[in-house]
Amino acid sequence: MGTQKYSGLRTAVSAAELSQGWLGLESNTPTLNTLHVDLGRQWRGGQSQALNLIRGLQVRGHAAELIALRGGPLARRAVAEGVRVTTVGRWATRFEAALALRRLIAERRYDIVHAHEAHALTAAWLAGAHGSLAVVASRRLAYPLQQNHFALARYRRAARILAISRFVAESVVASGVPGEKVAVVYDGVETPPLPSREERLRARARWNIAPQEPLLGCVGYLLAEKGQDFLVRALPAVRSKFPACKLLLAGGGPLRPSLERLAAELGVSDAVRFLGIVEDVTQVYAALDVFVFPSRAEPLGSSLLAAMAYGLPVVAGAGGAVPEVIDHERNGLLVADPEPQGLGEAMGRLLRDKELAARLGKAARETVVQRFTSDRMVEETLRNYQQISAERRCQ
Repeated sequence: MGTQKYSGLRTAVSAAELSQGWLGLESNTPTLNTLHVDLGRQWRGGQSQALNLIRGLQVRGHAAELIALRGGPLARRAVAEGVRVTTVGRWATRFEAALALRRLIAERRYDIVHAHEAHALTAAWLAGAHGSLAVVASRRLAYPLQQNHFALARYRRAARILAISRFVAESVVASGVPGEKVAVVYDGVETPPLPSREERLRARARWNIAPQEPLLGCVGYLLAEKGQDFLVRALPAVRSKFPACKLLLAGGGPLRPSLERLAAELGVSDAVRFLGIVEDVTQVYAALDVFVFPSRAEPLGSSLLAAMAYGLPVVAGAGGAVPEVIDHERNGLLVADPEPQGLGEAMGRLLRDKELAARLGKAARETVVQRFTSDRMVEETLRNYQQISAERRCQ
């Protein structure tokens, strides 16, 4: 079938193509030496995907090194897994990363430099990596690229831009980047065993939730655009039908103080658990009855995919890339505008209709298995690397 087209974009290939070789590239393509750069300060979806990719490349016999922020969560976790990591400081980070890149490029031969976020791409540009190496840039943000020469030049000179959804890819092309440079590679998550009853009870006990209390939850950075305020505003109506219902909000972020005030104003402080950053977030998914994803225009949503992998029924806003994942009434419920009334009605429906919740949760997990696994993300990224390397050898 080759490369599919969607509004001029390269898109993800099928599982059959991955097993048979893509665009004429056979499975015995030489191993690659890759250098990854991620200067993110927090542990969010992008950092998780970067580490998943590095891990997956190494398992497949490819070399993968990392430049990351000194003392940051990505560097710590990568070092713990035995990844070769070069760290840079928190001040003048991009310039220090550029110097580290230039030194590493001079010392060793790399086939690919992969910049996993915008600061990393700037560092690669400052290091002159675009001139001598194939630079791949990840794009995880929903808004268009900045319309200035420097911002656009960084992306236009990249050998490939890997967008995490069609929604993101179209914004990149609309910003002036040629469509043939843009490929869609969806995020991927692990598909864990479903929690046993005992694991579910232990997870609930950790958050002081009784076994039979209806439990809603959301995992994500607490920002206005993530929509957690709509979720808190919807809770009083849900509790009018399910008085024992509780809500877990996992994640740090600047919106937490205002959300805590809002919960107090609405009289639901006793029902909302602000968990902060949870290192073992699997415990949150194991405890929940329903996962809610109220973002208005999400680029994709790693936590949404993770919740689906746990077989949770989900309620999500229908904006951004979410409809690329959720098919309304088949593997989740979509709310056209994630405002409190619509969210409340959808959450109440799943708490009330156990058969519907079970059916949607099963279909959600199957969707992840079929389309959004970490292995698939690694394979599709690797195919892009291999195609780029083959093109450069032919030049």
